[in-house]
Amino acid sequence: MTAPADAAARAERFVALHRSGCFALPNAWDAGSARLLASLGPAALASTSAGAAWTFGRQDGALSRAEAIANAAAILAETSLPVSADLEDGYGPAPEDCAATVRAAAEAGLAGCTIEDTTRDPAAPIHDFEAALARVHAAVAAARGLGRPFVLTARTENYLHGRPDLEDTIRRLIAFAEAGADCLYAPALPDLETIRRVVSAVAPKPVNVLIGPRAGLLPMAELAAAGVRRVSVGGALARAAYGAALEMGQALIAGDLPRLAAIPAHAAVNGQMRPPG
Repeated sequence: MTAPADAAARAERFVALHRSGCFALPNAWDAGSARLLASLGPAALASTSAGAAWTFGRQDGALSRAEAIANAAAILAETSLPVSADLEDGYGPAPEDCAATVRAAAEAGLAGCTIEDTTRDPAAPIHDFEAALARVHAAVAAARGLGRPFVLTARTENYLHGRPDLEDTIRRLIAFAEAGADCLYAPALPDLETIRRVVSAVAPKPVNVLIGPRAGLLPMAELAAAGVRRVSVGGALARAAYGAALEMGQALIAGDLPRLAAIPAHAAVNGQMRPPG
């Protein structure tokens, strides 16, 4: 795949978004959703590992590095916005795997990516601290060797994998920040006070928050006031789309055709897509 000619300029714009304020980062799952979301005027887009996998009829985590980056590149091709990719665990346990993933993302023209500390082993889902840190060091080194800006977001997945250990979560995020990660991310934090503690611990590095916290969704203004720099949604928008298809499909099969009147008009969606030729 060929990176767009303005890849470096898009990456510079993405870096600038992380310097102040708080911005929404919608997660698209394919080229069409990218066009729809871009039409709403966000400052940037991201991919979603779950949504990308569902477009292949697979479960989250079932894509290869090449497939995930191709999906993110397809999103990138449909917009002039910066795009960051959800690249899961870096597609391998070794630091070299994470470095290779960062380089592949940059070659596709992406403005950034996320790397998690997950293992893909249900019995031990989180890398040990030293292994996780070595992986981030390798990813950072790869990003710094690109010769152009690239926002590396380092994630710790404790709260998504039944390990609600705030002390370890903060320890990991601080270490990732000191290793040179550009943005820090701990999905599924339980409440606003925990978010504030994470933001304070890694300051002045920017923090991404997954819509939430788990105690209840909050207005973006409250997250911004807590110091959050970036709010993403993971697979939520893809779930909304697939959920609507399930709901309307059930109505159709049940014969409740009037319910389908709630579906947006053909032109509302088709008009945002690339015309023929």
